Amino acid sequence: MANTVSLRSLLTSLHSAVVELVVAPVGMDMAVESVALLDADDLRSPPGTSADLALLVGVTEADVMRWFDDVALRPVADRPRAVLTKVAASTALSHGARETGIALVAVHQQTRWELLLSMMRGVLDQVRAQSSDDGLFGADTDLYELAQTVALLTKGMVSIEDERSHVLAYSASDDAADELRTLSILGREGPADYLRRLHERGVFDRLRRTDDVIDVPADPELVIRRRLAVGIRRMAGRSGAGGTTVSIGPTTLGTIWVQEGSAPLAADADAVLRGASAVAARLITRIANAPTNEALQIQRLLGARGGGVDVPSLASALSIPTTGSAAVVGFAACGEFEISSLAPAIRLHASAFRRDSLVTIIGERIYALFPGVASGTGIAAWTADAVGRIETRTSLALRAAVAAPIADLDGVAVARFEVDRVLDGTTGEVRVTTLEESRTSVLLGEILELIANHEQLRDPRIAALDRYDATNDSRMRESLETYLECFGDVRAGAERLHIHPNTLRYRIRRVEQILDLDLTDPDARLLVEIQLRI
Repeated sequence: MANTVSLRSLLTSLHSAVVELVVAPVGMDMAVESVALLDADDLRSPPGTSADLALLVGVTEADVMRWFDDVALRPVADRPRAVLTKVAASTALSHGARETGIALVAVHQQTRWELLLSMMRGVLDQVRAQSSDDGLFGADTDLYELAQTVALLTKGMVSIEDERSHVLAYSASDDAADELRTLSILGREGPADYLRRLHERGVFDRLRRTDDVIDVPADPELVIRRRLAVGIRRMAGRSGAGGTTVSIGPTTLGTIWVQEGSAPLAADADAVLRGASAVAARLITRIANAPTNEALQIQRLLGARGGGVDVPSLASALSIPTTGSAAVVGFAACGEFEISSLAPAIRLHASAFRRDSLVTIIGERIYALFPGVASGTGIAAWTADAVGRIETRTSLALRAAVAAPIADLDGVAVARFEVDRVLDGTTGEVRVTTLEESRTSVLLGEILELIANHEQLRDPRIAALDRYDATNDSRMRESLETYLECFGDVRAGAERLHIHPNTLRYRIRRVEQILDLDLTDPDARLLVEIQLRI
């Protein structure tokens, strides 16, 4: 198969001090097309992996043996070809590999998994690059393949640029390539003089405003040949701040340029470019949204990608101390806006505070990890300052939770869970808080959520009170809630409700009849208060 490499070649490309073949039941010449990093949770979640080669991270011999038993039940075609593990290659492990027909490769204990994964994928990518075909806008197309395909269909020379005119990908050139194309590719961006000329002619304004293909005539003065250009645009969603939302228009991601060579461009070049623009928008968006290798490492350290984390290896890969205390800060949005837009600002503030800080986005939250923080006071002060500065400059409000200090990096994942508990259980009235400061709100919220999610813990008498109000157009529930909030002080409750105290006394007696309970009983009052909060 053109897109594959044999296990023998793959292992040969690695240093013998890094990996060592233990057993290969079906030989070393099986084809390998894909590689994946799996931890213990992945092994316990069927079907496990569809990759040909699996790197087993943070697993025990028992984990691997159970997995071999599961894999043995699958068709041979659905089993991985080989596994790499730091688990000592015992007789039992070798036997399990033979029984399942999977090659077992031992990895040196000091080898960094991320580096090993990167090296293996690099070998596979090189093989693919040497044997890539020109599928027309296929699902696996990348920007370079897209540029080559567009060049083939339009009979021109293609470059794909981002919104700042930096070259992202380009097709092959021939002798008809003009100086603009050559300089753009060599310098990774267009020459300033020509870009200024395009701005003066309004080309970039037109590319931002329309999906139409623009014909840019030749410029003899600058020795520039004719080009076609189309904007790469993504329709953005709704965004806003402070509880409001606003509709925002298309976002310009870049431009596709086609230079005319010695032969005229194809008659249907406009249609090809319009289709390519949509494909490029998806590809660029996917690239922008894809986490970097560093982000994946930080997320794994924070416990966001399953268990079995090799903390020392991750810390080494991220160039942070493997020992010592740390702190985790989580940020959430106050209001409706895309919090990822604030990640660069938080990263900048964090780096200014500590050069070895790490920042990543997980879901709808931003997390900052600070190695070497021995006290929670300083990190809380930094967090409050960062939240205030960002809101002043952007008018976007954040709330934050701090977990500090953490004894060592092994506790980072637990600390992120603590941060999430606080953010889930608070509203942002206090912008920066901790579990210790917000324990009442957090625990009460979790108790209420637990009750709300279990029907058998719900008291049907509260529903009966709601039905009474709906049928009689009364305010019994509101009166009960106010009475309890005022700790049974009828005069204070009546004043808050703007009714006579005797009216509230009557309502409370009626509530007791509807609920069939005595509100002078402390247990009854506690139960009713909890049920009303749900």
